[in-house]
Amino acid sequence: MGVTLRTARPSDRDAVVELIHRLNLFEADLVGDRRRDYAAAKTYYDELQQRLSRRQGRIVLAEEGGVVVAAMGFSIDEDAAYVTDDVRRHGTVTDLIVHEDWRGRGVGRLLLQEAERLTREAGMARLFIGALVANEPACRIYETFGFQPYVSLLVKDL
Repeated sequence: MGVTLRTARPSDRDAVVELIHRLNLFEADLVGDRRRDYAAAKTYYDELQQRLSRRQGRIVLAEEGGVVVAAMGFSIDEDAAYVTDDVRRHGTVTDLIVHEDWRGRGVGRLLLQEAERLTREAGMARLFIGALVANEPACRIYETFGFQPYVSLLVKDL
């Protein structure tokens, strides 16, 4: 596999927005509360960039032959004071999006390995990632990579 990783540049915005839009469409079929319009992906990209800039984060791209095939948001976060000091600060994969044509080829695993490397490089021993429960394939992949359920976020529509 000739996939390489690099930090996203402002000129990569359109490629990342396209990945976000494709994920929104996929997740809309799973949970029904995702917007399907392209403007939502553009707005989310801007929100993500702002959040990452405040949290020592970045977007890491996976590309093959100059074509972006996946993107991962990564940040450094801190839990509340009741969490022990040794794991209070941690890495977070905020987003992991692999183009549907590239799923099952190890690109996601490569990005997760990079998240682990970035977390260790920052001197931290814990890495978080979230996934929609309805996205069973993603949950299975994350668990095979060593992630375990930690917090359960419940929702009630009123």
